[in-house]
Amino acid sequence: MAGAFTCSKTFSGFPCSHRQWRHPGHCRFVHGYSRSFTFWFRARELDVHGFVVDFSSLKELEAQLTAQFDHTFLVNADDPLLAQWQALHEQGALDLRVMANVGMEASAELVWGWANALLQGREQGRSCCWKVEARENARNAACFERLPDWFKG
Repeated sequence: MAGAFTCSKTFSGFPCSHRQWRHPGHCRFVHGYSRSFTFWFRARELDVHGFVVDFSSLKELEAQLTAQFDHTFLVNADDPLLAQWQALHEQGALDLRVMANVGMEASAELVWGWANALLQGREQGRSCCWKVEARENARNAACFERLPDWFKG
C-alpha cells in the first residue's frame, strides 16, 4: 500500500438522550450523554493548501451533527413507544429523531456516511473519511472504519 496522509477532527458538545428498548438492563430507560465524534481523514496527496481536508470546509458536516444530536431525543424506528414519542414531539416536549439504531456503533457508521458523502461530492475521490469514533462520555466510545469504494487512495 502506498503512503498516505491522515488527519482527524473532533466535534463535541452534542447533548442528547436515547434508550435501547431491547436491552434487559438499565439501558432500556431514557438516558443521555453529551456525544462527540472524531473523524479520521485520509489522502494520498494533499490539496492545493497542503491539507488532507480543510477543516473549515466541514461546516455542513457540523450542521448535520448539530441537527441530529444537539438537544434531541433519539429513538429506534422499531421502538414500541414510537407513537408516544411522536406525540410528545408534536406537543413540544422533546425534539425527536427516529433512527434505524440509536447505539453508538450505528451512530458512528451513520456519520461516517455523512462525511464521505460530503467529500465524494467535493473531492472527486482525493480524500475520504476512513474512521469515526462516536463517544458518549470520557469512558465509552465506539468506532466504525472502512475505506469507501470510490476512494482513490
